[in-house]
Amino acid sequence: MALGSADVREQIGTGTEVIEADHASALPGFQDAHCHPAQAGNNMLRVWLNDDANQTAYLDHIGRYAAEHPEEPFIVGGGWAMEAFPGGTPRKEDLDAIVPDRPVFLFNRDVHGAWVNSKALQLAGIGRNTPDPGDGRIERDPRSGEPSGTLHEGAAYSFNDRYVPLPDTKAWQNAIRTAQQHLHRLGITGWQDAWVTPATLEAYRALAASGELTARVVGALWWDRHAGLEQLDTFLAQREIGRVGNFYPTTVKIMTDGVLENFTGALLEPYCDGCGGTTDNSGLTYIDAEQLAAAVSLLDRNGFQVHMHAIGDRAVRNCLNAVEAARRVNGANDLRHHIAHVQVIQPEEIPRFAQLDVVANCQPFWAQHEPQMEELTIPYLGELRSERQYLFEDLRRSGARLAMGSDWPVTTADPLKEIEVAVRRISPDHRDTPAFLPEQALALETALSAFTAGSAFVNHDPDGGILRVGSRADLTLLDRDLFADAVLPADATVTMTVAAGKVVYDGSSTR
Repeated sequence: MALGSADVREQIGTGTEVIEADHASALPGFQDAHCHPAQAGNNMLRVWLNDDANQTAYLDHIGRYAAEHPEEPFIVGGGWAMEAFPGGTPRKEDLDAIVPDRPVFLFNRDVHGAWVNSKALQLAGIGRNTPDPGDGRIERDPRSGEPSGTLHEGAAYSFNDRYVPLPDTKAWQNAIRTAQQHLHRLGITGWQDAWVTPATLEAYRALAASGELTARVVGALWWDRHAGLEQLDTFLAQREIGRVGNFYPTTVKIMTDGVLENFTGALLEPYCDGCGGTTDNSGLTYIDAEQLAAAVSLLDRNGFQVHMHAIGDRAVRNCLNAVEAARRVNGANDLRHHIAHVQVIQPEEIPRFAQLDVVANCQPFWAQHEPQMEELTIPYLGELRSERQYLFEDLRRSGARLAMGSDWPVTTADPLKEIEVAVRRISPDHRDTPAFLPEQALALETALSAFTAGSAFVNHDPDGGILRVGSRADLTLLDRDLFADAVLPADATVTMTVAAGKVVYDGSSTR
């Protein structure tokens, strides 16, 4: 309705609630360009390990949950960190000791692997002679060859799809409600869900129809890596029936590779062995370059935005080549394709983002020195490739458009913590550590814009990410001025969140 003190005061009536922000910040509502609220909410209602610090805490939590829920035939959840275990791979024996009678399946924090017990392996018939799937790996004991309790990538996904009891529509609705409440508390008024399945699509539709979905959400429909271009008809139907209220299933998500920590991120050159030598493993591509180009071209021609996961430099190149192929056959458009994560980028690829009008969808919290980076990433990338990680400032300088997301629950969903890492390249929880490639730090204005206007751009939301008369009233109120001297972003606290003019979170004890 109005901006600025004088114009705002003209709108005040006898029933108007007036909030004096003093020296605080009133910002556009944050938007998360890449997160997984349905899966996060489901884990929050089951075994939520994200807030636990180590292996002992994980086992205490799992054992306590199992004891409190004897009626559950399957213990499900996730959120464990790879660095809490030797080599990043937990073992079945630890789970067997606390839950010997029921299968246990727990995705790790980045959802690229799972920790399982012996009952789960027996249920799936996974044994010493079970071959690895083409898109994953079964971790094995080096002495006996028996499955040791960790399933990587496709081995975990196929187990989850075939054996884990999945939530029904009502349970998914409850999970999304739980996640939405958490995100609103952090000042987030919109997001792109990067993993929408038929079941979560139906849950989103129901919540949007009932008015319970108070955020504006873009749904990225999940590309099945085991199927082909025939999936288009399903996506067209899902887009047609799924568009309800403020839910927009207009994007397709394609996983093109894995992650570096389990050696499935796709690299142009082989991984190092951590001891000064090299291996013969260059990672996995879940959809080869030619198929990816065909898929992106087909989706582009049918009006879908394409959201691509790319961690390794080979994956990033394949994604850019796929968009280039689509531009060549379909011409330019405004679909706003984007590549998420972009962890390792070769210098020659950086200008191609702007040239091809591809958005760099950055997850800034990862760009810091922390145990996973130090123990499971840098030794296996080597020095040169390690210095080509998360090149946010190089991308910005080249003219690339930046959006930001958290990949929650992989890392914190808190935009203020994410932004602090983007501008300092240091963990907000360990501010005395050295900066990680500090020359790639962004200005505060740039990072804040990426988590508001940049993500709103990706989400085709012209009313989002900006404070402007006539736009939708998405607002985040902080308790301090982010641009004041000696203020770091993570020191601020969200005190109120307004989505489409409705107060969806009020953290004040006086109102």
